[in-house]
Amino acid sequence: MTPTPIDRPHLPTDPAVLQQLVRELLDERDAQARQLERLQHWLTTLLRARYGPRRERVDEHQRFLFAAATIAAHRDGPPPEPETPPAAATPRRGHGRQRLPPHLERRPVTYDLPAAEQHCPACQVALTRTGEEISERLEYVPASLIVLEERCAKYACPQGCMVRTASKPMQPIEKGLPGPGLLAYVAVSKYADHLSLHRQTQLFTRQGVPLARQTLCDWMGRAASLVVPLVALLQQRALQSKALQTDDTPVAVLDPRLPRTKTGRLWTYVGDPAHPYTVYDYTSDRSRAGRARFLQPFTGYLQADAYAGYDALYRDPARGVTEVACWAHTRRKFFEAQDADPMRAMVLLAYIRLLYHVEQEARDRALDAAGRRALRQARRVPILTDIAANLKREQPHVLPKSPIGEAIAYALGN
Repeated sequence: MTPTPIDRPHLPTDPAVLQQLVRELLDERDAQARQLERLQHWLTTLLRARYGPRRERVDEHQRFLFAAATIAAHRDGPPPEPETPPAAATPRRGHGRQRLPPHLERRPVTYDLPAAEQHCPACQVALTRTGEEISERLEYVPASLIVLEERCAKYACPQGCMVRTASKPMQPIEKGLPGPGLLAYVAVSKYADHLSLHRQTQLFTRQGVPLARQTLCDWMGRAASLVVPLVALLQQRALQSKALQTDDTPVAVLDPRLPRTKTGRLWTYVGDPAHPYTVYDYTSDRSRAGRARFLQPFTGYLQADAYAGYDALYRDPARGVTEVACWAHTRRKFFEAQDADPMRAMVLLAYIRLLYHVEQEARDRALDAAGRRALRQARRVPILTDIAANLKREQPHVLPKSPIGEAIAYALGN
């Protein structure tokens, strides 16, 4: 509602008009305060993303300050039944230098006394060697490039009937320069160690082998085509999981048709323990079509965020896909809302920490599936009941568009 313009030199004298004017000013002030709070929240979130730590760590003292009673009530609850004997404790590593791994190659280097010192200084009798002291030092042998001279033997019939030449094994790039070991090194350095191709060209140049960056790009393109069958097999096995976890990450992508980069999406799919495979899929946007295509053969439990593109999978009973929400995404909402409403945010962060404690206890005790279920039913169900009650109790007292209001709505909606 647009407030009534105020003529400061000629203020109205009618009390009813003045009351209406005050109400409008109060509404405008509240709207500006909400807008300021929202902008401050966005600024804090951006600064944290740009300069803050990546881990969403919360000070334990702050959490217990707001939720000590709740945590104590749940932590001191009765132990679940049945119990599984705890696993043997992992021995703690001692202090000091650890012995170097036994699989490393040992190259003996012997240091002997000079000839002038191999006689007794008192009687001048030659010293007898009685043993040696052995110590270990870790050394680095720089990687090296070698040239394989592939010599194919040729045989000819003495009568001039034929000539036969030995064949070479298949190469990753037919008639190409790199061997499989070099291709693997470049790929691992780029995709696992995040060493750009530009810097790899500098490393090769220092070893006396100048290679153009475009050459390495071509190698990676050819190598990618070689692993397509392996990627397809990984995808097939990962999608056979009973429970599949997925999330997406935005990536900046160069597009020659645009004056700037565009945002693509890199999707990660993690299989269950029976299918321990991690598969990545790229899409140029976040549309539903890409998810429907990749997940077309999947049936089971899908753990993801609240992305609306999955809703069609959940609503279709013929697909047999069951939605499983993610507590990490829910926790992030309250973590980001703690600057705007620390009291309510900290209470929920403390509750979520209690859920994590239960899972940590299950790992420490090495429980099987039945043991984990019993532990969760005994410990987590009461916590979840309290979380739901807290969210429903607090929701009417917060603004829907505030950070804490959106966090509560997200949690209740999932």
